[in-house]
Amino acid sequence: MSPRGKWSAPPSDFLVPFDGSFRIADAPTAPPGVVDKASLKDARRDRTREIRDLQRKLYADDRFAVLFVFQAMDAGGKDSTIRSVFTGVNPAGFQVSSFKAPSDEELDHDFLWRISRRLPERGRIGVFNRSHYEEVLVVRVHPEFLEAQRLPSYDIDTIWSERFESIRNFEKHLADNGTIIVKFFLNVSLQQQKHRFLRRIDKPSKNWKFNAGDVEERKRWPDYMRAFEDALNETSRPWAPWYAIPADTKPYTRLQVARIVEETLASLGVDFPKIDDEAKAALAECRTMLEKQ
Repeated sequence: MSPRGKWSAPPSDFLVPFDGSFRIADAPTAPPGVVDKASLKDARRDRTREIRDLQRKLYADDRFAVLFVFQAMDAGGKDSTIRSVFTGVNPAGFQVSSFKAPSDEELDHDFLWRISRRLPERGRIGVFNRSHYEEVLVVRVHPEFLEAQRLPSYDIDTIWSERFESIRNFEKHLADNGTIIVKFFLNVSLQQQKHRFLRRIDKPSKNWKFNAGDVEERKRWPDYMRAFEDALNETSRPWAPWYAIPADTKPYTRLQVARIVEETLASLGVDFPKIDDEAKAALAECRTMLEKQ
């Protein structure tokens, strides 16, 4: 937290600039050089232990809510990254929300309504596995989905810029009122996605994760990349930054996410509340009473 009380995004080579200059074609999908997976796993475990301790302090401090958003192409590694990074975190102060196709009830509201209902309260960490960004990613690639949204009217030439504006305003409002927002785009390559799809087909324990429709969606890869590039440029802001994390090597991805999560929590300066002298005297009196029983 800066001296003026403004939260700052942890520095990273993968931080998406705030000036609209991000180019997805230049964003790496693989780590630089040769990696030692065992060392990466050990480093990630160290970060996870720190996250676990900081989460306890966040919960006790009860001033900030923290929201981590995960977006990726299918097989980008969202589920496993969330599971690895947040292993051991106390469920009492942690929640994961996954967003699939909207229900009838959700379609009877604006596109941010179902997101708002799952926001973390103060003292808690919330994780969105997919999010409101589906409305400017999947729906943009498949604008026919708009027909099911019961909008009174819309202009296909302006609706995306209007939704970007709504998202920016929504996230700024949350940030101004104590919610720290950090967003991760797990940037997997087309070739690595193919490898993971084949593994889902070949490994019986992963068959349930495979959807034949995902293969068809691969034909729209350039459209999705354009949608991601626009979304990140339009909504990466100092109060709600995006990080484009290379996602072809899972241990590397998990370590980079864990580092940013840990540094985000550490930057808040949260700690267990200190009690005043009167409260300390009351504790001493209670100790005396208990010892006499």
